Amino acid sequence: MILLFVVAGLAEIGGGYLIWLCLREGKPFYLGIIGGVVLALYGVIATFQSFPSFGRVYAAYGGVFIVLSVLWGWVIDKEIPDMYDWIGAGICLIGVSVMLWAPR
Repeated sequence: MILLFVVAGLAEIGGGYLIWLCLREGKPFYLGIIGGVVLALYGVIATFQSFPSFGRVYAAYGGVFIVLSVLWGWVIDKEIPDMYDWIGAGICLIGVSVMLWAPR
């Protein structure tokens, strides 16, 4: 379950990044095409989650996406996250945890 969130998040960020490189940084067009395919795979990967609620699953992906985006920026773009990046990411993970695992 958590692994699916990570894999889907990396597909979303990676696909978007490839499109960014193509359109914003003048990289080859095929990177944009690959990025679009990877983004479509993100949509497929998300359907493998066991949670029954589409909205709740996608909201949880939003929190995971934020954390992975901070890590992506750190590793790929060499942008060192500051304390507020980490605090914000932590708050997002707390929110995701409440949404997914609160007793109902």
